[in-house]
Amino acid sequence: MNSRRLRWVDVLRLLVTWFLAFVALLATAVLLPGFDYTSWVPLVAATAVTGLVGMIVRPILVELAAAIGWLAVGLATVFGQAIVMQVALMIVPGASFDSFGTAVAAAWIASILGTVLVWLSSAGTDESFGAGLLHLKPGRIDDPDVNGMLFVQLDGVSFPVMQWVLRSGSMPTLRRWVDDGTHAVHEWTVQLPCTTPASQQAILHGTTDGIPAFRWYDRELGRVLVANRPADAAVIESRASTGAGLLADDGISVSNLFTGDAPRASMTMSRIEMARGSRRTRVVFARFLLRPDGLCRSLSRTVAEVVRERFQAKRQQRLGVHPRVHRSRTFAGLRAFSNGLLRDLNTVVVSEELMRGTRSIYVDYVDYDEIAHHAGSARVESLACLAGLDQVLALLERVAERAPRRYHLVVLSDHGQSQGEPFAARYGSDLSDVCRALTRAQTTGLEGSIEGWGRLDSVLEDLSGAQADGDQPAASRRVDEILMPASTDGDAELVVLGSGNLGLVYVPGPRRLTLAELDARWPALVPGLAEHEGVGFVSVLGPDGPVAIGRAGRHHLASGVVEGVDPLLPFDRHAATRLLAATAMPEAPDIYVNSVFDVDTHDVAAFEPLVGCHGGLGGWQDSAFLLAPTALLATGGPIVGGVELHRHLVGMLEALGHRTALLGSTP
Repeated sequence: MNSRRLRWVDVLRLLVTWFLAFVALLATAVLLPGFDYTSWVPLVAATAVTGLVGMIVRPILVELAAAIGWLAVGLATVFGQAIVMQVALMIVPGASFDSFGTAVAAAWIASILGTVLVWLSSAGTDESFGAGLLHLKPGRIDDPDVNGMLFVQLDGVSFPVMQWVLRSGSMPTLRRWVDDGTHAVHEWTVQLPCTTPASQQAILHGTTDGIPAFRWYDRELGRVLVANRPADAAVIESRASTGAGLLADDGISVSNLFTGDAPRASMTMSRIEMARGSRRTRVVFARFLLRPDGLCRSLSRTVAEVVRERFQAKRQQRLGVHPRVHRSRTFAGLRAFSNGLLRDLNTVVVSEELMRGTRSIYVDYVDYDEIAHHAGSARVESLACLAGLDQVLALLERVAERAPRRYHLVVLSDHGQSQGEPFAARYGSDLSDVCRALTRAQTTGLEGSIEGWGRLDSVLEDLSGAQADGDQPAASRRVDEILMPASTDGDAELVVLGSGNLGLVYVPGPRRLTLAELDARWPALVPGLAEHEGVGFVSVLGPDGPVAIGRAGRHHLASGVVEGVDPLLPFDRHAATRLLAATAMPEAPDIYVNSVFDVDTHDVAAFEPLVGCHGGLGGWQDSAFLLAPTALLATGGPIVGGVELHRHLVGMLEALGHRTALLGSTP
């Protein structure tokens, strides 16, 4: 535990903050009619008194607003600082507002100006934001001798990309850990499918069973399941949970798809509060938004991110970057949300939990994954956001040093990303169009990009909750419509879905069809897909089990027998094993379709409109990383699959003295 003594740098920071707040208040007084003051002297005093009054009034407003509900939180966000300033000027003679409306305007103008001044004075760093988190009060715990664990998932960052940024020094915090010998970076091979749902269920619950892609047709329910739709995530987790997940021992899941059986969760898809929203979530959000620079900071960063995205999109067009996809204004908004507000909210929640002494915390930062999907996995803008995430890790490290227990930090990814021109753009038709042409069957295609929308949905629903009658808030209902753009037609003969460069073709019904049954019904379907220039191979159930079929050969996955040219030859040595496990899964589609893979450029062809993708085989998408404490992780061999990674992470927790009551039920 670090000393809490007041250092001279803290005093200097306090004085600088006070001065900048005074300058902002003085500028506000000059600009705003109705803000009367006799001289600059009372404004100096008012700045100090406002800070002191805020320390007393804001916690009261936070608790009251959180207890009442989100309407009260919204009102407190708009009017809270105005109340603080009004009380302060009632104490200080020589300065006053002519009305409460003037106080509201003054509060917002001063907050905006203060945020700009702090940003300029700190060269754009997160110093002010971090200072607030570093002053959180540590909680009291009964077992301070038990070390805690913070798992930070950097969504979508491949092992080669992590090696790249470590060697370049663009993530100095992680580079320092590696150079000091406290941590080492390892590669782990992702199972098939290479998706967040499969990886997170494996990492958090110890199983990949039941997840054939990011979204799929569920034969039991007779409808499509989408893993980042809260109601569907709850169904998926209920099938996988044993009660002994990674976070079962006093853990919390933050901004994930699944909980890992954590007692508590925030912004987690599978456990969105279904009454009035989580009271603790409201408390954390209100405390953040009621700070003078809280909402203004997030809004300013959001606007800056939108501008940055539009500029970078135009630059790609101007330079003729290839491959690339259209980067819409809608994506700019989603990127601003994930890289602005969501990043801040995650950091605030995690910091609160560190200071509370929560034993294990698992949080997912989706910044890189969101940008790389639309810009490309190795593009400048994608790599640049990792520098911002490094600053977050540095801040969390400092917060952890002040926590009531010692914490170990583990940084990992759930998958990588591969790059390439989308299938439809390259070949002129979607996968569903190809299937429709080969069969003349009524076909439903779900091949739009939906991953970013689910992240927004998790926050909206955790903020709003549902009403007593089960109705969703309007904003969340609209996002739900985007996640499920079309229900599967009851008369549909084929349902085709895209999950990165992994396509899924389902024949609706209670059971899967074999290759012989598919050939009898649509003789041209399987051969036509396998021979398509944009397809690397298809995988189906043959007479002797799963078989991968390519243009010039077959690979019988159970026996290893190859006829003709092996369609898995371009892929890594684990490809056959992983494809066998995925195809043998009862929930697997009637036909898996993996896009073509260029061994020279490492390009794939996503069945969604994305230039950076993950889901199937080929490229860096199945190469993830684990950066773990050397004292806790002992592995002399490769880590293959999320289930094996789960075992290592559980072993690290057990080495710290966690899970003593769960040892008999650990998967």
